[in-house]
Amino acid sequence: MKNSCLAVLLLCATVGYAMPIASSARSMVPSEIQQLIGVDYRALKDSPTAQALKEKVLPENLKELESALKGIGIDADHDLDQLNFASFRTEKKGIQTIGVAQGSFSAKVVLKKLKLKKITATKYGTDRINPMDNGLVMTFLDDNTLAFGTEASLHSALDTRDGKRPSLDSNSVMTDQMSAVDGAPLWSVLDQQGTQAMMFSVMGDAARVGDYESIKKRILASRYTMNFQNGVNFDLSVQTADSMTAATLSTVLKGVMLFKKLSASPVEKTAIDAATVDSDSSNLQVHFKSDDQKFQSLMNSPLFAAVSH
Repeated sequence: MKNSCLAVLLLCATVGYAMPIASSARSMVPSEIQQLIGVDYRALKDSPTAQALKEKVLPENLKELESALKGIGIDADHDLDQLNFASFRTEKKGIQTIGVAQGSFSAKVVLKKLKLKKITATKYGTDRINPMDNGLVMTFLDDNTLAFGTEASLHSALDTRDGKRPSLDSNSVMTDQMSAVDGAPLWSVLDQQGTQAMMFSVMGDAARVGDYESIKKRILASRYTMNFQNGVNFDLSVQTADSMTAATLSTVLKGVMLFKKLSASPVEKTAIDAATVDSDSSNLQVHFKSDDQKFQSLMNSPLFAAVSH
């Protein structure tokens, strides 16, 4: 999960536009949200560095998604405006994922193509569910918006939209995180368990010290954005229970960076020097900035491979 989260951020970082999550997408997200990602595909294609990242770190599951969309006549590079992914926890079926895509495609055109291929839909409540490639299914929410996922995850999302299960708006922690980033070119929010796993991975051996378990319990959620306007900019904010926890995490993470720098290559050392770590009240703040040329050199380094896969 943590690897695909970072990979999505890296490959989808964008410039220029600000596109908040559509109400149709938000209404389908259950309250048991693990992670929510918002991507502006319109700007992705305008950044050569973002395109290079896409080729470098595109996860297999996203390749399968783009292939599935192409199978119903939607070209991700040309037809998508906005894409939202929501991963949510379920009691019996583990983590499920739902996607909502908006763009210049037309439901009428797509459904006509499916009919010509003799692909038939099934009914779930008032919705018509159509099969896609790679075992996914989809339904149109309006002429230019479709929701997709596995059959079980799509049913869960439709039940949420129809008021049969609690929605994202009943989860105050995650909606508070969203309010700080929704509308950015690329943004994501992560729940407590997901954030704890992410920080454990980032800290490496430092996360195995005796008092980390008590610190971990005070890590509550996180949010992050990335864009390619005037170089590469990445901002991460980790919400903790109090200022002491945030300050402690900041100190430990600075130590981890210094340790990594000892064995880093010149390119990696430059990247570490370009990152700043601090705390602000109860939040741990991480910022990274680089120009395009240096970042593209970093993409070929072992350090980049370690954090993006």
